[in-house]
Amino acid sequence: MTTIYGYWRCSTGQQDEERQIRSLMDSGCEVLYGDKITGTSNYGDRQELSKLLEVIKEGDLLILSELSRLGRTMTTMLVEVEKLINRGVKIKTLDKRLDTTTMDKSIVKLIVGIMGYCSEQELSQIKSRCSEGRQVSMSRGVKFGRKRNYTQFQVEEVILRKSQGQGLGTIGKSLGMTRSMVQRIVKNELQPV
Repeated sequence: MTTIYGYWRCSTGQQDEERQIRSLMDSGCEVLYGDKITGTSNYGDRQELSKLLEVIKEGDLLILSELSRLGRTMTTMLVEVEKLINRGVKIKTLDKRLDTTTMDKSIVKLIVGIMGYCSEQELSQIKSRCSEGRQVSMSRGVKFGRKRNYTQFQVEEVILRKSQGQGLGTIGKSLGMTRSMVQRIVKNELQPV
């Protein structure tokens, strides 16, 4: 008996998987798996994908919103699609660019290679644009990184207690702060003489 599986993936916790899940359910998926992890991550780090790959069997159908859900590099896409095809698993994408139920195997490899290359280039361009944007923002004085989450009073107390020779852990306990927060204050607020 054929089972129709769906797999969704979002790169970050801020992205919402609901759009992918709805599309997969509307396309007839009976079982869904999904991960919130970057597309360049190792396959072993994608826990839900690993579970899916363990249970999917010959004759089953895997539906993805787009092939980049499997990975963001041409090599990853080619290798993983080839493994699934060799196991007898059929693959369809909702963007209609890949359908191994109707395409010749040689055409599938060509399409996957092209899509993988395009996905790699898109990722490279995103990284480049982000880097350029960060540089422009920094030139305008925008500061990146974690925002200060302690008060001026805490800074003064940490500096005073540090000058008295107290350790970071002791200071943290006495002020109800974590050792790492005290360490951050010392690093950010105490300027070397």
